[in-house]
Amino acid sequence: MDLNNILSKVDHTLLLQGTTKEDIIKVCDDAIKNNVSSVCIPPYYVKLAKEYVKDNINVCTVIGFPNGYSTKNVKLFEAKDALENGADELDMVINICMVKNNEYDLIEDEIRSVKEICGKKILKVIIETCLLTEEEKINLCKIVTKAGADFIKTSTGFSKAGATFDDIKLFTKYIGKNVKIKAAGGISSLEDAEKFIKLGAERLGTSKIIDLINNKKSEGY
Repeated sequence: MDLNNILSKVDHTLLLQGTTKEDIIKVCDDAIKNNVSSVCIPPYYVKLAKEYVKDNINVCTVIGFPNGYSTKNVKLFEAKDALENGADELDMVINICMVKNNEYDLIEDEIRSVKEICGKKILKVIIETCLLTEEEKINLCKIVTKAGADFIKTSTGFSKAGATFDDIKLFTKYIGKNVKIKAAGGISSLEDAEKFIKLGAERLGTSKIIDLINNKKSEGY
């Protein structure tokens, strides 16, 4: 197992509601020390984190998190605010209500609009696979591709379940060449992390991997 390869694909994540400034600084320090891809933190802490890490690591934050059912204009405001505060990457939750109403044109428009605000910065689209049927997952792979997002992401880690190997296999079959995959939620072992990567995930959203590599007990997700 190539630990450096695994770490290079990790979005080191801390999104718990009670997170403190000290927690954020520690996450940033751990992320830089272990050369991960980014830190994924609450919007409230983006400015603090970016001023602290400068250009040493990407700062990622979440939009419409965790339920996704805020309106398009709210998500656009959140995205603009996060980018102004220094975010390098955005992980946006889609509106599951729209999925259940078969309003895929509205989902595509929402994703496309947020991506336009992002410009060259990375947009990852969280579809919350545990709430979807296989047909809905397939449809969303196509919508995320058409809308021009950079990544499709499995899960928030705040719903009924997280990433599964089967979802990654499905994604690789139905996404376009312009879209990469992020597996997130419930990645609880190095073996699982390695398998997700082998199946096609280019990012892993997890708070546990660094602790696991350093043989520490992790309470994260």
